[in-house]
Amino acid sequence: MNYLAPSILAADFCELGSQLDIIEQSEVPYIHVDVMDGMFVPSISFGMPVLECVRTRTKRFLDVHMMVQSPERYVDEFMRLGADGITIHVEACDCVHETLAHIKSLGGKCGIAINPETPVEQAFPYLEEVDMVLVMTVRPGFGGQSYIRSCLDKIKGVRSEISKRGLPVDVEIDGGVRLGNLKENLDAGANIIVTGSAIFKGDIQQNIDDFYNIMNEKK
Repeated sequence: MNYLAPSILAADFCELGSQLDIIEQSEVPYIHVDVMDGMFVPSISFGMPVLECVRTRTKRFLDVHMMVQSPERYVDEFMRLGADGITIHVEACDCVHETLAHIKSLGGKCGIAINPETPVEQAFPYLEEVDMVLVMTVRPGFGGQSYIRSCLDKIKGVRSEISKRGLPVDVEIDGGVRLGNLKENLDAGANIIVTGSAIFKGDIQQNIDDFYNIMNEKK
């Protein structure tokens, strides 16, 4: 199945509640929450107070993407405040196995993320432990970047290895995804699509419908 995960990084924060209400009334199952610390990535986004507020406004799965150095420091608090799943970067954590296990012990789904320049094989040791692999298709840290086409090979590589091992693991992509490049990413093996500006700029419900029209097409 293919799923859409709108990233609130691109939302209008003056209208975040009403925009979340539109998501809540749609078929979208995930809301993607990009947490940036100014250390692992150059930008700072938002943290615990925003997650707590978002949780009160939606029943959707909160997909928390930790672009944070040493993310293990924050797992307990993010889970307590309502995260349903936490994805950590292989490049940012020195205790990946332990952190993934801890997320699961708290009842959450867990994922491992790789940056565009990171060899896809660095995710392979964790495939049996995760629910999802996130392939960054832009360099993390800023919204609105252009899609990096070489990441298609990474998506194919992750999906191929998952299929070879017969694992029920999702492949998520994040960065620069638009209607114009959506199908090639689906064909490469991605099935959870994170997108921000392409959903929150303009008519949110119409944008969602446009994405799902492509995502639900039969091959």
